[in-house]
Amino acid sequence: MRRENFSEKRMAILQTLQKTTVHPTAEWVYETLRPRYPNLSLGTVYRNLKRFCEEGKAASVGVINGQEHFDGTVAPHAHFICTKCHGIQDIRQDYFAPEELTKLSESTGCQVESASVVFRGVCSDCQRETQE
Repeated sequence: MRRENFSEKRMAILQTLQKTTVHPTAEWVYETLRPRYPNLSLGTVYRNLKRFCEEGKAASVGVINGQEHFDGTVAPHAHFICTKCHGIQDIRQDYFAPEELTKLSESTGCQVESASVVFRGVCSDCQRETQE
């Protein structure tokens, strides 16, 4: 039987997060990796996702429908969250240029390091369902 080491599991968690566009929960990552790593614990997934966020390798999209969702894409972009199905979509647009953050820092006296934008509404799939 092959024994995986911690760093192998850690890399698998990060790669799983970075390869998906579903903005997963820790539970989703855990269920995805469990067949390959049967001794992986949900706690390990949670701890590593939090650590990746602290290290700037991932981001938390926030708590949606009672569960925290994560994003493996750390380049600046916004999110759209559907208020019906709770789906999350990336919006590939940077809403705050670095110069704007610098101006905000100067005007507030705070050191603004980043900004995030979240739009909420009804996604096109849910709109289509409502119309049918």
